[in-house]
Amino acid sequence: MPGVHGRRTQGARADSGLIVLLATLAVQSLVAMCLLTLPVVAPVVARSLGVSPVHVGLYVALAYAAAMASSLVSGGLVRRYGAIRASQAGLVLCACGLLVSLVPHVAVTALGALLIGVGYGPITPASSHLLIRSTPAHRLSFVFSIKQTGVPLGGVLAGALVPGLAEFGSWQMAFAMVAACSLACALLIQPLCRTLDADRDPAHPVSLIGNLAGPLRLVFGQRSLRALAAVSFLFSVTQLSLVTYLVTCLHEDMDIDLVTAGLLAALSQMAGVAGRILWGYASDRFLGPLRALGAIALLVALCAVLMPVSPSGPLWLLGALLLVFGFCAIGWNGVYLAEVARQAPAGKASIATGGTLSITFLGNVLGPPAFGLVAGGLHSYVLAYAVLVVPAGASLWLLWRSRQAFQPAST
Repeated sequence: MPGVHGRRTQGARADSGLIVLLATLAVQSLVAMCLLTLPVVAPVVARSLGVSPVHVGLYVALAYAAAMASSLVSGGLVRRYGAIRASQAGLVLCACGLLVSLVPHVAVTALGALLIGVGYGPITPASSHLLIRSTPAHRLSFVFSIKQTGVPLGGVLAGALVPGLAEFGSWQMAFAMVAACSLACALLIQPLCRTLDADRDPAHPVSLIGNLAGPLRLVFGQRSLRALAAVSFLFSVTQLSLVTYLVTCLHEDMDIDLVTAGLLAALSQMAGVAGRILWGYASDRFLGPLRALGAIALLVALCAVLMPVSPSGPLWLLGALLLVFGFCAIGWNGVYLAEVARQAPAGKASIATGGTLSITFLGNVLGPPAFGLVAGGLHSYVLAYAVLVVPAGASLWLLWRSRQAFQPAST
């Protein structure tokens, strides 16, 4: 009975795709939570370290500088050791970074940021390697967007739980609990290695120089990938500035208590979860990836302009603005990563993802410190948010200018 066999095969593929999606979503959520654990309690940690909260941007920059380098070599590591094994290594490194940061010393905290960044870098290339094999082409944006909800979901968990844990016990206790969750996730995905890492090639060469240069050559040699990388750089400046400084802005500029500020940040991240899913759906069904990314850029620019007037309004209006801001500024990644995988040459999704992500992470490296400098110069975090209209406008121009370079989506 061929029909029955065909239905069984399709059912098995669907089950496999669901397992891959759930596993990659869980891993993405935990590493994002690890990275955002310090920023959501930045005022408290800064007091322990004897520095200004404005320097949290440097912590995030260090983490993403390490992530940028590790994402470039991750394609070769995934091919050699397997995507699940690479994900496990990332989870363990992120946990180690938090545990190292328990020592309240600036240099040790910097080392913790580097460890978290090295662990964070391979996660998305590894998940792209798995998802591109298990997802139909007409659902790529939607499925990739669901997986990428792990980043704002990690932010939701960090914003909702870490400040409360820090007030209940200490920020060190909060760090240790998040690290324990990351290690538990690494253990839970161990059974998936046998099936999902079956395509690994133990003989695949891993050369630091070769793996650093190869993904960048691929990206800069193809105009569509080059444009996507540039747009992701600009979007990441906006996203990381919002995520990194929002709690500090609410607490320092608007005199909102730390727990409420954390909950408002979690609300913004939660909107980002919804945004990633809905933007992915809209991209697949009727907008297309370029129009979806263009609409996101327009709405981000509008939110940035409105941020300076938000302190004068009621709290619910501020919450509504942060909902829209998070929905757009955090909601773009799934559409972008799906389009990278779609535009990449066959069999090179993880390499193209690693190459473009290195440019994305460069925006994460440069964005928060630059935002901190602007905020310091203006003596206002809310005024600094208005300046984010510049990268939003530049990304819109790049999308329009490069529109002819993109291959249409296959069905």
